[in-house]
Formats: sequence, C-alpha cells, structure tokens
Amino acid sequence: MWLKTCLVIFMPVAFLENFMKALEKDAEERRNRRQVKEKEANALKEKGNKAFALEDYELAFKLYTEGLEQLRDMPALYTNRAQALIKLKKFKEAISDCEWALKCNDKCIKAYIHMGRAHLGLKHFTESRRCYEKILDLAPERETLVKDYLTRVDLEEKKTFQEETALGELNSGKEGARVILDLLTKLDRPNEHNLYYCGGSELLTHAVTDNTGQTLFRLNSGFSVIAGNQNIQSCLMQTSKEPHSRDLCVAVLRLWTKVCSGNEENQQLLLQCLSTREQIVLLLTSTSLAVQQKCLTLIHMYCQSQHGRRLVIENLDLIRMAEILMDCVCKGDKSRTMALSILENLAGENKFRIRSRESFTKVFAPPFEHLLENVTASSQGLLPCLISVIGAMSVDEVVINKLASREEFWKSSFSAMGQCASCEYRSILYPLLGLMIKIASNRASVIQEYAVVGCKRCLALLSDPDGGIITRAVGLLSVVLPKSAAATQEVVQQGVVKKLLKILKVEGQTSSRYSIKAMAVCTASGQQACEELVKLDKRLVTMRKLLGSSDELVVGNAALCLGHCLAVKGTATGLLGTDCVIVLLRHAAGKSKRVDVQQNAAITLGKLCRVEPRLDVWGQNAYFHSAKESP
Repeated sequence: MWLKTCLVIFMPVAFLENFMKALEKDAEERRNRRQVKEKEANALKEKGNKAFALEDYELAFKLYTEGLEQLRDMPALYTNRAQALIKLKKFKEAISDCEWALKCNDKCIKAYIHMGRAHLGLKHFTESRRCYEKILDLAPERETLVKDYLTRVDLEEKKTFQEETALGELNSGKEGARVILDLLTKLDRPNEHNLYYCGGSELLTHAVTDNTGQTLFRLNSGFSVIAGNQNIQSCLMQTSKEPHSRDLCVAVLRLWTKVCSGNEENQQLLLQCLSTREQIVLLLTSTSLAVQQKCLTLIHMYCQSQHGRRLVIENLDLIRMAEILMDCVCKGDKSRTMALSILENLAGENKFRIRSRESFTKVFAPPFEHLLENVTASSQGLLPCLISVIGAMSVDEVVINKLASREEFWKSSFSAMGQCASCEYRSILYPLLGLMIKIASNRASVIQEYAVVGCKRCLALLSDPDGGIITRAVGLLSVVLPKSAAATQEVVQQGVVKKLLKILKVEGQTSSRYSIKAMAVCTASGQQACEELVKLDKRLVTMRKLLGSSDELVVGNAALCLGHCLAVKGTATGLLGTDCVIVLLRHAAGKSKRVDVQQNAAITLGKLCRVEPRLDVWGQNAYFHSAKESP
C-alpha cells in the first residue's frame, strides 16, 4: 500500500523532470545547430562579398543564395543578394529580397536603400522616393544620404523624360532631330582634315539648341564619336602637328559645353571617359589663350551646380587643376576671372577641401601670400575673391591649422594691411581682416612674431570712418593681444584704452564683444591701462553698464576689467552708492548661465568688498531690500 502511494505521488514529478530535461536538451541542440548554420552562412556571405567586389555578380548571387539555405532569417544575406540582383538588372527579384529582409527586421535601412534602387531601375520613381523617404522615419540623422538618393531619382526621371521626348521628335521626322544624326554620321568619318572636323563640330554646336538636341547627341553616341576619332584625340592631347589643331580643340570644347550645359546625364557621361578627363586638365595648360578659355568655360559650367561640382571633384585631377587655376589667377590675364569663379565654387565643397589638405601649403598658400605682399600690383577685385576662396577652405580644420602655422601668411597679411590704407585698395581690407580674425583664433597660430606690428596697424584702423573696418580691426586685436604681452604693452602705450572705451560707448553688439575682450587683456597687463580706464570712465560707468548686457561674454569681460581696475587707489570708494555690488551679486548667484561669468563676477565682488568694506555692508542691505521687494 505504501509503495503504491509513493508511485502515485512521485511518478508525475519524475516525469516532469525528464520532460524538462528533454526540452532543455532539444533547445541546446537547436542552439548548437543554429550556431553551426550561422557560421556557415557568415562564411558564405563573406565569400559572396569578395565575389561582388570583383564584379562577379553571378557568383555573388549564388553564394548569398547558399547562405540563405543555411539561415533563412539573416537580413544581410537578403540585402546583399538584392544588391547583386540589381547589378544583374533583375530588379523585381531584388525588391522581393528586400521585402524578405524587412520581414526579418522591419528597421533594416539597407533594405529600403536597395529597394529604392531596384524601383529606380524599373523607373518606378514614386515608389523609389517612398523607399528613401522611409529611411528618414527610421534614421533622421541620415538626411544628407537620403537627399543624395532623392536627387538621383530626380535626375533619372528627368533623363527618362528627355529621352522619351527626343525619341518622339526623331520618330516624328522632325527636321532638327534628323540634322543632329546626319552631322554625327559625317563627323564619324575617319582620316579627314582638321578643318573638316572643326566645321562639323561647329555645325553640331549650332544644331543643338535645347534638351532634346542634347539628348539626341547622347543617344546617338556623340561622345563616343569624338572619343573614337584619332584626329580629334591627337588634337585634344596636344600631340597633333597638323594645321588648325587648336581651332579643332576650341570647336570640340565649345561643343562639349553646349551639349552638357544644364544636362546632368551628359555631364556625367562626358567625364566617364578617362582620356577625356585627362584632356580637360591638359587643355588648361594650353599656350593658346582661346583653348584655355574654352576649357575654363567648360569647367565653370560644371561648377554652377552641386551635381556638376561633384563630378569635377570625383573625376578630374584636382591638385593639378588647382595649380593651373591659381597660376591663372596670379598671371592676371583674361582667364583670371573664370579661374577665380571656379575656385570659389569648389572651395565651398567639403570633398574639395578634404582632397586639398595635403597640397594646400604648396598649391594655394604661396601664391596667395605673394599677392598679399604685392597688393598694389593686383587688380582691386582679385584679392577679395581670393580671400573668399581661402576663407571657405579654412572651414576645414587641417587647412586652417596649416595656414595659421605659416609665418609667411602673417607677414604678408600685415603687409597687405599697410598697403590697403590708401582709399584705392580699401575694398580688400574688410575681407582680409575677417580672414585674419578667423585664422588668428586658431591654436596653431604663430602670429606672435608679427603681433606688435599687426596690433599697431589695427590700432590705427580704430579711427577709421568705416564702422565695419573698426569692428574687424578691434576683433583682430581681441584675438592677437592675448597671444603677445609685447603687443599689449605697445598698444597701451599708444592709447588703445581711450579708443576701445569710445567704441564701447557706441554699444554695437559685435564691436562691444571684441572691444571688452581687448580691454580685459589690456587692464590685466598692468597698472597703466587700469589707471587710464579709471580716469577716462568716471566711476566706471561704461563698465557697470556693460554688466547689464544680454551678452554673457561681454558681462564676463566687463567684470574682469572692473576687477582689474580695483587695484587703482580710490576706485572702489568711487563705486559707493552704485548698483555695482548688487549686479555682481546677481551674476555670481546664478543669473548668468555661464560658469566662467559667475566666477568672474564672484572674484570681482570679493575684491570690491576687501578693498572697500563699506561696499560689503551696503551690498548686503541692498540685496536684502531687493529680495524683499521682489514679488
């Protein structure tokens, strides 16, 4: 009886334990099998990636498929296979793979990217845009990437429309369309004289009057006709000794400009050819001014749009081209304006700045410094534009570090300041000062050797009738003085305190920020500046007024100046009865959000109360009453 009871009680427990062990064993076996499959799937994925990199898309597709046979829920295998399918022009299958990837992971960004590309391949423009816009919902920080993809959709849609329109006109027998085909056929004839090809190119240029003409030129292998013609190619490579080779170069460059202007697809197709890319840069060095100018015109046309600038940056020899452009700028011939315009457009592109880092001190800095040393020998419009180029490039940290560490730059810049004092060249002064402020603010600056001369020139400009010049001159002072005690002593001796105080009384926001910073450096340098400020600014009215500024940088430096001036005998006593203590108390207590401003206010407050104890008692009473009156 007891045994039966035990069996009834204990058998279910033993059974349950065995069942749980079996479950655990099964789960462990499944986990082990999955790990093996994951390892195999990853190995196949890596092999597929290598095949894809070698442009063997069929093999890549096969390997990704084998990987999916090992592991059906791996999103990366689906998106990678979709990418291979896109290369194989199997767009519908690629879309299917992307959909499977999203079933595995509904936030898979790569799936939306490749699905967008596949829809674009099928010319499903609306669906393609939706895929890319979905990325923004998942990852708003990828706005730049999405913008680039959407631009590609726009360009492809534009290209499709243009091609449909062009083919429609051709099929309808429109005369203008037939003319372009006939001219291309004639231009394709080999072994003719240069004048023959020159005339054909000119006729084609006149025949291409709109987007339809540009598209027909592309669809009928216009670029290939030129690239495949040995006579034309030898002229473009400047190896031809035949007559009229330069005329032919001019004609072809004019034709390229005409068929590519405003046509992104043609722009891209022209620069896809390696020999053409080399020829364009080579023709910039032509001894023929006409050839050089037409080549500059072609590049300038590209640089008028972001798409065109990207093509130039990605396809042309930028370093060599920049050398040639800077040479054009320095020579001062008719090519200067166009060369400068190209540089201005390119300098605003981050990729151009990055790719110019290594060559900056060789290609850009020396000619720029040479022009600064010889301002009066340059045209008035040249340097402001070139300063704009250098300023745009200095957005890049590497570039600005290199420029700031060049003694030649500072020497030539301060030399230019002296030369620009005459009215004839004053248009250069304002942008030059702006650039110098920017570069001098960099930690790598080696301005110290030229600081005394430079600050004396800035001091002279503080009496300039142009308020903009005054603001930038005091701005340069504010960044140079902290780097040079000698320069600070010099300008104090020359009466800078009086001039800075005059500017501060005008209350311009930017000029006040610069001036009070310069004043703080001067008053920190010694007793003379403090005594002069106390003498000129009765009861430090201006300094106290600046303590109420909405600009915390102004407040912090005003507090510093006030604190420095307390070393002058009688200054603290003169502040009795003013709101100085209460204002400083408020800033120190947290009215100012910046910690350094709070600290400056607290330090100055401490000095005040130590030098003039009556201010401590008065301040406490004033603070108590103000707090009591507050609602």
